[in-house]
Amino acid sequence: RVHATFDDAFRNAASVFPALAAIGVPVRIFVCSGYARVGAPLTIPELAGDDLHQLATMTWDELRAHADSGISIGSHTVSHAHLTRLGDDELRRELVDAKAEIEDEMHRPCPELAYPYGEHDARVRTAARRAGYERAYGLREHGRDPFSLRRTDLYRRHTPVRALLRLYG
Repeated sequence: RVHATFDDAFRNAASVFPALAAIGVPVRIFVCSGYARVGAPLTIPELAGDDLHQLATMTWDELRAHADSGISIGSHTVSHAHLTRLGDDELRRELVDAKAEIEDEMHRPCPELAYPYGEHDARVRTAARRAGYERAYGLREHGRDPFSLRRTDLYRRHTPVRALLRLYG
């Protein structure tokens, strides 16, 4: 079964939600809580120079409307940090604060986390478990650990053929 997940809660991702709903594909948005407060552009070093309009994120009101239409909302931390590079206190804050804010704003549990950049290690997985998440997604699996579930990342630069190769290759 295919699920479509969207990291960062970019506002323009919503343009494909109706088409996905029409063919029965469940959608999940992983939101950086710090950006959702005002729908700020995701300003991380890796996206420097990109069009700020394209980097605009969804606000809490937009996310609640999507959730009301059946879209799931998960955590992508507070600020999209490289979690494996953070100290223990910073790591805990990124995970715990994002989960708490999402649950407060969405008025429902936030059981899932997508690690920014797909990066995780044993320390990050343990911190996610302690923060109260039920499962977490990266780009590589680590056995049958529910805090190391694999997703395939696709970007605008991937042609349809490359996308298929990434999914099935």
